[in-house]
Amino acid sequence: MRLKDKVAIVTGAGRGIGEGIALLFSEEGAKLVVNDVSEADANRTVETIKKMGRQAVAVIGSVTSREVAQQMADTAVKEFGTLDILVNNAGIVRDAMLHKMTDDQWDQVIDVNLKGTFLCTQCAARVMREKGYGKIVNISSDSWRGNAGQINYAASKAGVIGLTKTTAKELGPKGINVNVISPGMIWTDMMKSMPRETIDRWESLLPMIVPMNRKGEPRDVANLVLFLASDESSYITGQLIHCDGGLIM
Repeated sequence: MRLKDKVAIVTGAGRGIGEGIALLFSEEGAKLVVNDVSEADANRTVETIKKMGRQAVAVIGSVTSREVAQQMADTAVKEFGTLDILVNNAGIVRDAMLHKMTDDQWDQVIDVNLKGTFLCTQCAARVMREKGYGKIVNISSDSWRGNAGQINYAASKAGVIGLTKTTAKELGPKGINVNVISPGMIWTDMMKSMPRETIDRWESLLPMIVPMNRKGEPRDVANLVLFLASDESSYITGQLIHCDGGLIM
């Protein structure tokens, strides 16, 4: 098993990509701290992991809270003795065109997607620095390049890339790898919640813009996260890797 006895935090792990990452990590031997704002979703993921014969505990709350971010790191150490891996996956969308976007829509997305990544990274890194080892994997989005109607989301996800590269430079000498993944069209609950006409438009464009000619699944992203969280990627840090079927080349 590639993560045998490793201890990992996965944020936004109640469903979608985060759930897929948490379940794959468990299959590979990791002990999990499962975070989500939804208690029901987080507990469901934890129960699924326990039914697999693996260990997991839930920490409920928003990554925008320093107290919650610190609680995750503290829980990992208290329950499992250490912390090896952090996956910053939690994210939201609040779409609107520039001229219609409210301050609240802007602030919510920046707080969860960017500030949340900062807070969780800072709290986890303090544990990892002491032990001289760690793996941090951040989840961005192909929207970082710009996407009409998502100025807040694009800005937050571009910020995550800059945060990743800076963190990698600071933490590399401490034995900590930090990388960022940019998923494309991944078939998650978030994507399914988009207006039907938007989904239809994307699906009609698939053959022209995605060489693999399909939407991605959470497992596609989880497989890449697993590699970056394992010791197989020990000489890879500060990298942005697209997981999008070739949408961006």
